[in-house]
Amino acid sequence: MNEHNFIFGSKKRLILIAEDEYVNREILGNILMSDYDIIYAEDGNKAYELMKDNSDKLSLILLDLIMPGLSGLDLLKKVKDDNKLSNIPIIVITSDSMSEETSLSLEAADFIPKPYPRETVIKARIKRTIMLYEDRRIINYTERDILTRLYNKEYFYQYASILDTYYKDTNMDALVIDIRHFHIINDRFGMSYGDKVLKATADILKEIVKKINGIVCRKEKDTFMIYCNHQDNYSFILDELKKEDSSIIYRIGIYENVDKNTDISIRFDRAKLASDRIKTSINKNIEYYNEKMREKELYEEQLVHDFESALRNNEFKVFYQPKFNIEDNTPYLSSAEALVRWFHPSLGFISPGDFIPLFEENGLIQRLDKFVWCEVGKKLKEWKDNLGFFVPVSVNVSRIDMYEPDFINTLMDIINSNNLTTKDIYLEITESAYTSDSDQMIEIVNELRGLGFKIEMDDFGTGYSSLNMISELPIDVLKLDMVFVRNAYKKNDTKIVEFIIDIAKYLNVPTIAEGVETKEQVDSLKTLGVDIIQGYYFSKPIPDIEFEKFIIDRRNKL
Repeated sequence: MNEHNFIFGSKKRLILIAEDEYVNREILGNILMSDYDIIYAEDGNKAYELMKDNSDKLSLILLDLIMPGLSGLDLLKKVKDDNKLSNIPIIVITSDSMSEETSLSLEAADFIPKPYPRETVIKARIKRTIMLYEDRRIINYTERDILTRLYNKEYFYQYASILDTYYKDTNMDALVIDIRHFHIINDRFGMSYGDKVLKATADILKEIVKKINGIVCRKEKDTFMIYCNHQDNYSFILDELKKEDSSIIYRIGIYENVDKNTDISIRFDRAKLASDRIKTSINKNIEYYNEKMREKELYEEQLVHDFESALRNNEFKVFYQPKFNIEDNTPYLSSAEALVRWFHPSLGFISPGDFIPLFEENGLIQRLDKFVWCEVGKKLKEWKDNLGFFVPVSVNVSRIDMYEPDFINTLMDIINSNNLTTKDIYLEITESAYTSDSDQMIEIVNELRGLGFKIEMDDFGTGYSSLNMISELPIDVLKLDMVFVRNAYKKNDTKIVEFIIDIAKYLNVPTIAEGVETKEQVDSLKTLGVDIIQGYYFSKPIPDIEFEKFIIDRRNKL
């Protein structure tokens, strides 16, 4: 028993014989009926209807080219363009040997001449064709994404390599296409609607790559990849996609004229990098990978690579930026914010704007945050023991930190091991952390506040909280983002600042304004009702030894 008989057992395959001459139908039927189930059509139109009715059952079609109604060649053309029927193998039967080339060009699987060859030859050709197509169908199923029927990533990369082999001297482009805010589409309209969008996108891209000598795959979720001959302009892809649904916005990242000495996956990583560069852009939908991105990519790879040694070698330093209470006539030191700085042995000072977002993205921020918390705990204990006085210090808490099962235990271990209380370390949590999985976040924050921690909402105004949601958030301090402060005084318009201060008053919590640089800003913010100021006007972030002078000065004035 061969593999195919083992899989299908004794069940017979179904064959359609499309032949207008009764005698020929009978001859073929008698030859095959012992091994196969047979259905018959005496003209092209009936054959087409039977094919549609049995598209999921037919294993083979024997097709005469000269038939009334719809000729065999016309039927081949219709089948070729029909996704449901094009996978059914067709063996053409005709006395016209000149039609063999035309039939094969229309993707006929084989050709049997009239008069018929020996019975054993006919059976052998039919069996071989069915087996080949069944094998191909299985391979096709494993190499394609179930939803869209596009290539999956692994097979796509293999076929891209084959294209390189055949088009060694042809400039090729790697494209990554994403649907902007696809998760919102799923949330608003449901997963089934999202699947329809993905299928429609796939169908359009399939037609596009035929015109530009390319291949397409669905990499994952709402991300598609195209490998094709170089094109000067790809806006036509967006135009075609827009015809389907103008409300859906796509973005395309392109690595053009790829370096074929580079691994296939890296080529598409570069295209993805370009796509991600315009992730938050409103007006730009196409971005090309360039050497600056490459330099940035290498730079970020080095930062990630050097993270472990940086922790071991104490390259990360905790700086402290004072916060001054301005409610009284004389401002006084009320607390500080702990900010991490990286002094790299070969790269020098690395801006937090370079490594913080990077580590937030890849999860390393969790370990860096813990490092800062531990350093702050030890330093507060040192000041407490040596100076007999210190002020509370705020530490940043990333959203990923709060998903860590031991998060609260870690904080409490730091508190207890340094003989501190939960009043000594404030926790700064960004507004955006609240807006994602808000119920879970609120539950964790309430537990922290129950232990005595003071919660400062950082970067307020950038997280897009609804006003209704804000009234329910458990916070103790509202921190006004420095962007609003700077813009307010640059444009000489403090309406937004006033609005945020009014929210703080409504919540009955104090307001901190960061990024304050001038006395005029301090006076104005005080008039508006800001309670605490943080910024270069009082001090930039400074090392612990310098901040200690602020603590001593405050102690001496008590």
